[in-house]
Amino acid sequence: MKEWDFETKAIHTGVHPELHLGATSVPIYQTSSFAYDTAESMEDVFSNKSFGYIYSRISNPTVNALEERINALESGAGAVAVASGMAAISAVVFSLAESGDEIIASESLFGGTLILFNSVLNRLGIKTLYIDPNKPDTIADKISKKTKLIFIETIGNPRLDVPDLKKTGDISRQYNIPLVIDGTLTTPYMLKAGDYGAAVVIHSATKFISGYGSGIGGLIVDTGKYNWAGADSSLLREAAGKYGSKNAFLYILHKQIIQNTGSFLQLQGLETLSLRMEKHCSNALKLAEFFTKQPEVVSVNYPGLKSSKYFTIAEKQFKDKFGSLLTIRLGSKERCYRFINRLKLVKNLANLGDAKTLIIHPASTIYHDCTEEEMLNAGVYQDMLRISVGIENIQDIISDFILALEGFAQ
Repeated sequence: MKEWDFETKAIHTGVHPELHLGATSVPIYQTSSFAYDTAESMEDVFSNKSFGYIYSRISNPTVNALEERINALESGAGAVAVASGMAAISAVVFSLAESGDEIIASESLFGGTLILFNSVLNRLGIKTLYIDPNKPDTIADKISKKTKLIFIETIGNPRLDVPDLKKTGDISRQYNIPLVIDGTLTTPYMLKAGDYGAAVVIHSATKFISGYGSGIGGLIVDTGKYNWAGADSSLLREAAGKYGSKNAFLYILHKQIIQNTGSFLQLQGLETLSLRMEKHCSNALKLAEFFTKQPEVVSVNYPGLKSSKYFTIAEKQFKDKFGSLLTIRLGSKERCYRFINRLKLVKNLANLGDAKTLIIHPASTIYHDCTEEEMLNAGVYQDMLRISVGIENIQDIISDFILALEGFAQ
């Protein structure tokens, strides 16, 4: 039988009606733990001799269905669902690195990730060395025996830079260092990170995967592209020896993470991901083109504009789609605040990937604890606004921004 295409996988993978009294939607298993008929059968599950559910923090049928579905969409070796996108990043780093180790990361990172690396990891003895993701040839200069992973985003948030993933993947393979890619902004619909050499891909399921701002979650997928038995980690090599290279990374993850209880909402969101991403991307391009024609707007940053220096690589990597995120600069922080306060349809909140169009002033919110240098590296300016374009009617979106721009003087 022909393998299902993306849209069909997103609806039917993980659904097993024979296990759920014929239900064609995955039920919510709202239970803390699971009973066994005998002590021996429960021991077998704890010792990994047989599959079973023990405690919902560790595994749950609803969560398992989500993991199965995202893994199918990424064509991966296995997946783990966690409580949030930040939990996903933390779990991956703690699985691959320990005190005294180093990681290499893009300097244009989401503010929460940047603070995690600079504050939390640094206190735990894991040092982060930053590189410009658009200059992959400089990565080798940072690599040492202490390097345990390379971390980049498919599209920088909010710098909106688009790194050459193939070159980065080639370097990671050359030095046998796992490449970890945050694919939140592109989703597996726009890009399969494993095709570019990623060992692990991370998604904040709170964003496009949930799609409606109704749940928080994170997803980690082992792409199956990395030989964990050959990793420079005694912990991974030991796990590979016991459970096989294919299962080593996932085994360690399962011993360290807290499972996500919002999986039902994300399962539903995945069913319409392809439809929503088409609309997100087309709306974002039209809105970016609108802003380029407005004299009140100092500059527009969107990789889908042909004027963007990232247009060519984004077009090649993302199947002629360019994501939902764009930024504009208005000349001052005060003008940004006036602009936000005049909006009616567009919501001012700290999220992205929602069905609704969202806006935020990153410098005073997400990056408020960062230094000026960190903000500049991330592409954050005091006069910049980040817009996550939703799936409303594009003319309604544009009309709201037209009203907000009225009265502005250049």
